[in-house]
Amino acid sequence: MSVQESLRTTATESASGPARRPGLLLAFLCLAGFMTFLDVSIVNVALPTIEDELHISQTALQYVVTTYGMLLGGFLLLAGRLADTLGRRRMLQTGLVLFALSSLLAGLAQSSEMLIGARGAQGLAAAFIATAALSLLTNNFEEGPARNKALGAWGALSGVAAVAGVTLGGLLTDGPGWRWIFFINVPIGLIGALIAPMIVGESRAAERTRSFDVTGAVVLTAGLILLIFTLGQTVDDSDVPVARIYGGFALAAVLLIAFLFIERRAKSPLMPLTIFRRPSLRAANIIAILLLGTCVSLFFFASLFMQQVLDYSAITTGLAYVPLALTTAVGAGIASQVVTKVAAKPVLMVGLALVATGMMLLWRAPSDASYLVDLLPAFVICGLGLGASFVPLQVSAFAGSEEHESGLAAGLINTSQEIGGALGLAVAATFAFRRIPELEAQTRGVPELVKEARTTVFHDAFLISAGFAAVALVVTLVLLPLTKAKDMPAGTPAH
Repeated sequence: MSVQESLRTTATESASGPARRPGLLLAFLCLAGFMTFLDVSIVNVALPTIEDELHISQTALQYVVTTYGMLLGGFLLLAGRLADTLGRRRMLQTGLVLFALSSLLAGLAQSSEMLIGARGAQGLAAAFIATAALSLLTNNFEEGPARNKALGAWGALSGVAAVAGVTLGGLLTDGPGWRWIFFINVPIGLIGALIAPMIVGESRAAERTRSFDVTGAVVLTAGLILLIFTLGQTVDDSDVPVARIYGGFALAAVLLIAFLFIERRAKSPLMPLTIFRRPSLRAANIIAILLLGTCVSLFFFASLFMQQVLDYSAITTGLAYVPLALTTAVGAGIASQVVTKVAAKPVLMVGLALVATGMMLLWRAPSDASYLVDLLPAFVICGLGLGASFVPLQVSAFAGSEEHESGLAAGLINTSQEIGGALGLAVAATFAFRRIPELEAQTRGVPELVKEARTTVFHDAFLISAGFAAVALVVTLVLLPLTKAKDMPAGTPAH
């Protein structure tokens, strides 16, 4: 290939900048991302029904949820790098097709092994979709107000999806059946893959090499999957040997440390360590871990509190989250407008303060809590806070990113969110469940005392979750630069 042909190819393949049809493009990418975020939580309400119909053991049931997150979190960085190297639209289409086919397989599952395997394939597909879609978004909207508004929409939908998943899961389970939780993805994924070339232009990193850091990719993915899997075992109801948990953490640490050494020596590293010189990106990923720890713990323990203490049905529990979903969208909409005028830092601080406040209200909810008096105010405040936090967090994670780093930045922030959700839930559950044997002994089987004991357990969980949000607020105050994204040229580190 001649130099002129090479330059033309590079210019074409790395094309980015303002989108020609920004509204349509944004809606398409957000829908793709929404589908992947939705499937993180949509199965939770359906688990008892799935357990009965497929005769899944209590020990194996958790993997219907965790296998999806495990593969999603483990492959995000690799998927982001592949998108930058092989083509972002191509990886998006591949992910959409794989997601549709694995969803079909999950809906047709006749055994626990088939369902869990299909959920793993869904997680792998979701990793391709999430990183490619977010990378395409940042490359098609110029840094500043346009990108901030686009990231605001993305942040709003990612927040709403987690709540909507619980609500939709309850409606589908009590309606056409739990299998439609998966079947609904099939036409969306296939149609999305077909129409993608009509809406999204292809793009790749301008600087590409023929070599690829396969060793780093394998070691990192194995380390992340093992870490997330081990974290999931810490909240398993079965008697998982302590040695296995400690061994899993130790091996995960060895693999992740080995990955850092590999990246220092690799010619074309999967994750150039120089990217962490950007203070905004460093702080955003730490905050993402803490915020998602709060978010996942909120849904997990609030669902149990409503069903096991307040005796809500599955569908009532799902509908109880509707105000939280709506206020998350409102908070994100407000934040997406505000971050175009002021720095992301103060917006994020307000959002995190609201989340911490809402969690503290749940901490004070009694065992005979009224929805209107005790739960609704907490859900509204948490929703506004989550929406107001997701938007500036995304803006901060991409502030100053160069075009060829967008897939990597997308993989990093999504990985931090997945690890944060798993780690936060494990820590909160370990802290909350530590007193269960003592409390059970005190109840002597008296129903009212059992309810009070459960309330105490959930109060401990809400308190530690509020602590995550409070620590995130301190990290934001101390580490996140006070810089408007629109004032920085692409590639300029925040100061």
